[in-house]
Amino acid sequence: YEQSGDKMTYNTIKNVLPHFCFQGQYKGVSELTSGNINSTYLLEYQDESQPCLYILQHINTYVFKNPREVISNISAVTDHLRAALRRNHEDTARRVLELIPTRGGSNLHEDTEGEVWRAYAYIGNARALDVVTSAFEMEQVGRGFGSFQRLLYDFPAQDLFCPIPNFHHTLKRFYAFVRSVDEDRVGRVKHLNDEIEFMFERRRMMGSIVKMLDEGVIPYRVTHNDTKSNNVMLDNTTGEAICVIDLDTVMAGSSLYDYGDAVRFGASTAAEDEPDISKIALDMDKAKAFTKGFVEETNGFLTDAELTNLPLGIKVLTCELAMRFLTDYIDGDVYFRVNSPEHNLVRARAQMALLRDIERHEKDLQSITERCIAGSKSLK
Repeated sequence: YEQSGDKMTYNTIKNVLPHFCFQGQYKGVSELTSGNINSTYLLEYQDESQPCLYILQHINTYVFKNPREVISNISAVTDHLRAALRRNHEDTARRVLELIPTRGGSNLHEDTEGEVWRAYAYIGNARALDVVTSAFEMEQVGRGFGSFQRLLYDFPAQDLFCPIPNFHHTLKRFYAFVRSVDEDRVGRVKHLNDEIEFMFERRRMMGSIVKMLDEGVIPYRVTHNDTKSNNVMLDNTTGEAICVIDLDTVMAGSSLYDYGDAVRFGASTAAEDEPDISKIALDMDKAKAFTKGFVEETNGFLTDAELTNLPLGIKVLTCELAMRFLTDYIDGDVYFRVNSPEHNLVRARAQMALLRDIERHEKDLQSITERCIAGSKSLK
């Protein structure tokens, strides 16, 4: 994490600090600049001889327009995780995000300007990886997200507030894409025949998870919806997954979404905006490692239909993101932040190249999944 200078940062947050139940005496603050949405600060307090570290976040209410409902989701999910760990006689320390209440007993503080803040206990002696470099790390990320699903398997997913409606509703996203092509607001469509045809050829595949959910073939579950490797904390000593973080997008969905997006992101050989598509492929060793960790942790409660369709999740999520980038390019770059006029098109083509490689390896991915399922059943 990059840390910013103290004094200006302190002036930003000084009126917020007294409202939270922090222990001890305030000592210092640094801004953590790795996140894209919320502003995040690391606070140091001293309680007698013990340092106490906290995370303070200023919530971006442009992105999260219902912060009270989002924090209510987080509170319900973390309470459930903690209770599930205790039932399994597992230690809860550092395993679950811990919200710090305000002095008024809320999990949020709204300041005089209507800005919204929350705080967590800091998880020490652990790290979150922006880039996974080894199969062991990838397996641990898989175990982190798999364990998250396992501990929440009996949580009533339909009770959760939906922070981003239709987030993975690929049929509705496809209709939005078609509408953008028809409207062609900024005159970019004429150069995109190949990309548009690519999406039309895959529209049935893209809608298949939504169809299975609608028909009850697979169940709704609590899903994280941002299963990047840097949302799993790994213990510095053991390297093992200890806690899933960033629960702002927790809602009802399919386990295939979380699995598919994690492999799409973590097992790609290149960045999401790599312009040289010859560098883009699916790292099969990483895909296998994540699958092993995820399947072993979810063994016993994911249904056969969910397990056998895990590779479909990778295809759907990769195609969905390619289509979202392409839609935004056609619309004139209104959603994703771009650093050049072609940035969204570069991103779309990168995801398309990744999807072509995933399609080439479809049989391999299916056999990896089957071997992991058989292996996890033999562990029982």
